[in-house]
Amino acid sequence: MTPDTRSRLPNTRFVPLAWRNLLASKRRFARSVAGIGFAVLLMLVQLGFERGFFDASLGMVRELDGDLFIMRATKYRFGSEDPFPARDLEPARKIAGVAGIVPLYASWERFFWKDPTGNNAYLVQVFAFDPDHPVFLLPELQAQSERLKQADAVIVDRRARRFLGMASGARETEINGRIVQIVGDYALGPDFMSNGTVMMSERSFAGFLSGNPANVARLPVEFGIIKLRPGAEAPAVQQALRAALPDEVRVLTKPELVAFERDFQADLSSAGPIFWMGTIVGFVVGMLISYQVIYTDLSDQLAQYATLKGMGYGNGYLVGVVFQQAAFSAVAAFVPAWLLCLVVYRVIGELALLPLHMTLSQTVISFGLTLGMCLVSASLAIRRVIAVDPAEIF
Repeated sequence: MTPDTRSRLPNTRFVPLAWRNLLASKRRFARSVAGIGFAVLLMLVQLGFERGFFDASLGMVRELDGDLFIMRATKYRFGSEDPFPARDLEPARKIAGVAGIVPLYASWERFFWKDPTGNNAYLVQVFAFDPDHPVFLLPELQAQSERLKQADAVIVDRRARRFLGMASGARETEINGRIVQIVGDYALGPDFMSNGTVMMSERSFAGFLSGNPANVARLPVEFGIIKLRPGAEAPAVQQALRAALPDEVRVLTKPELVAFERDFQADLSSAGPIFWMGTIVGFVVGMLISYQVIYTDLSDQLAQYATLKGMGYGNGYLVGVVFQQAAFSAVAAFVPAWLLCLVVYRVIGELALLPLHMTLSQTVISFGLTLGMCLVSASLAIRRVIAVDPAEIF
């Protein structure tokens, strides 16, 4: 080979031996990427479902427009009915730093929504408030809240489960057999506990529960939403409220309320452990696949490792090459699996109406698991290389 010919060839001097081994057989490389990538995709989907579950369950809590929140002390989660008398809110109005307090009424067990395009009725969650003081941050809801002053008017979530028909464009339906007017909609989405959400005025809520819209003052309250005056410090006002209010209620800041709901979902519901168990299963499956792939690769390349051993390379060098090859396999499988998962998130998110998004933490955790399972598999399979005897091979 002439010097001119060698100069035209790609310089492979600095290409790691592990990478060359990995690409020695394109078919074997594709098989390795597909097998390990499947396990990576499984883990990413499970991690995405776990985060989507929490994001959906916390969606309504995060949309509450308040600085402090009063609720019954025995309430164990946001979506449980545990109201308290409205009179318990009165002492809060006299506390320095409180700009205003708005009662929020809610029900998760007593309102049945009739599909406007069919004859089936489904349980929905309902929130009611004073239309002059909207208690949610949703811009669409705030812009349309004045319409709730009409008798038996409701605003619905157009991203609710499709079988509810809230996005059908209908202007009228029934709740608990009573005709209501659909005067607007907003976009939020369901969670794992409820299929859809209906907003109404406190007068309409009283009409459904007591038959008389004027009985608002008698309604028990689910939450007291407190806004603070400019300059007021939330911790100080919170302490003053705790001292002034009955022991039957508790006062939480918004971060505490979000943490309260997250802790329930993480510790007491079964959803979190189920998704993490799925992630562990994906890790174990991936480790088995990567072990088989790495073991097969080492078996096919055993003569090469024996040659290196015969040339004087020690086990330390050979072990390093195998671990590098495992690390390259992890990266090569992770990238296409990560890209494919973006598509899976989008499709499942549209079909299941769940907030599935790729985040930095999911990427870091899943890549760490991918790298870990490949390195663990390599440590199990590497004995084949350590034990090889050049004399036996040749």
